[in-house]
Amino acid sequence: MSSFKDLRIVDNFYQSSAFFPMPTVLISTLDDEGKTTIGAYSLVFPYYIAGKDYYAMVLEARNSSNTAQNILKRGKCALNFLEDSYRDFEATVKLGFPGQTPAEKMKNCPWELERGLAEGERPLVIKKAYQVFECTWDDTLEDAYKDKERVGQLDGVEPPYRNFNGITSKFGCHFILKIDKILMKEKFYDAIVNGVKASSFPKVPVDFGYRDSTYFWYTKFRRALKCPIPNVQSNSLGSVRFAADRIDPDVHFTDEACLMLVKVPRVFLKTVLNGCVKYAREHGIKTIDEQVMKEINDKRKAEKGKR
Repeated sequence: MSSFKDLRIVDNFYQSSAFFPMPTVLISTLDDEGKTTIGAYSLVFPYYIAGKDYYAMVLEARNSSNTAQNILKRGKCALNFLEDSYRDFEATVKLGFPGQTPAEKMKNCPWELERGLAEGERPLVIKKAYQVFECTWDDTLEDAYKDKERVGQLDGVEPPYRNFNGITSKFGCHFILKIDKILMKEKFYDAIVNGVKASSFPKVPVDFGYRDSTYFWYTKFRRALKCPIPNVQSNSLGSVRFAADRIDPDVHFTDEACLMLVKVPRVFLKTVLNGCVKYAREHGIKTIDEQVMKEINDKRKAEKGKR
């Protein structure tokens, strides 16, 4: 006898048939007059995270929404993340109500806006945000640029539909958003670059969607908790040496260099070793020792900081 009940799956199942934790994101886009307008979204998630020539988010939206129409037309948006504040959350809920024009939504916008760091004509970003992703829709995937011909169909779009990018159903859209810039306030930038601790995390709210026709529910941030990564997954010096000796016959790793890699998860070890060898080749290095490893780590930290 199962301890579970079989719950019916309906439209908007993540809200109506589940308790699904989601981010709270304010998406700024440009309207037909070139002014910034903002919409509230939760169906925004990382999409391309490694192995591509760019990184991307995926946004799911109604294709008739102001945000979707603006992205279909102009392809630019900014994902603004605010810290936990009930007053800000009230304003966010109001911005998530469908049917209003951009002018109506922005009339009582409580946040100061400013230019981001990406080049070109782009929507403004929310100054109060702790981080912002400035993005460009990749409309080349699935030839989604052709959907620009179907903007303005606000009562539902007829087939054909895309599978994952562009207009995906009569009332839906998916956008693969290339991340052009990640903007971070200095306090949190320093935490990521120099090392985080519990007090350095932003107070990130988590919402649970419309649970009924009256309220929008979310949970307040309390405190970031930590749990140590199990040591059982650490590599031994011997296992790192075994892998390192088989990467490139012309590049040698010293024991001291290998010891600096014992805590790299095994699934990533070969990728890390290949990156070290690439650095060595580019700099004419035949032996990777502790000093070279420090140079590689400093280079990675610098590149991470630039992003």
